[in-house]
Amino acid sequence: MTQIAIIRHGTTSWNKAGRLQGHSDIPLDEEGIMQALKLGQWLTRESWDLVYSSHLIRARQTAAIIAQELQINTVIEDSRIGEAGGGLIEGTTEAERLAKWGENWKQMDLGMETSASVLQRGNAFIQDLLAENPGKRILLITHGSFIRQMLDALLPEMHPTPPMKNTSLTKLQFTDPHWRCDLFNCVRHLE
Repeated sequence: MTQIAIIRHGTTSWNKAGRLQGHSDIPLDEEGIMQALKLGQWLTRESWDLVYSSHLIRARQTAAIIAQELQINTVIEDSRIGEAGGGLIEGTTEAERLAKWGENWKQMDLGMETSASVLQRGNAFIQDLLAENPGKRILLITHGSFIRQMLDALLPEMHPTPPMKNTSLTKLQFTDPHWRCDLFNCVRHLE
């Protein structure tokens, strides 16, 4: 059995402003750093073997803080678990998208990465991760939209997956060929 804990990065100034981040490389804000520290301390209650992170700075910062608390020396970066690209809507709020493109902006070709593309790279990452690390306990620090799309694919009974909270912890177990979710979108460490 392989155990994977999927974590959404800590908060950023763009999260608070309601700006879509996508591939934009926005760092954690002060609250995001504190959230990551609290989660890292919470995670010391269990033992973890590996920490993987998206290549984007908000995830890398979150992963580095958690790894330091867990005394894990290496964070493995992989762009395949990066956030879905937002194309022309990156950096905009919902109100700005409505003003610029109207109510049907989601149906327009604005350069956003497709769900098929996100799932293709995400599934390739998961298959490699499972093949290379059977029986390990692994932390993945990634992004809200990426997590939702992957959970919808791995655990279709959870569809539609609600929005993920910053530094939320979702624990999955894989016993070939089945996935099970033991904890979802948990932020108890912030209380």
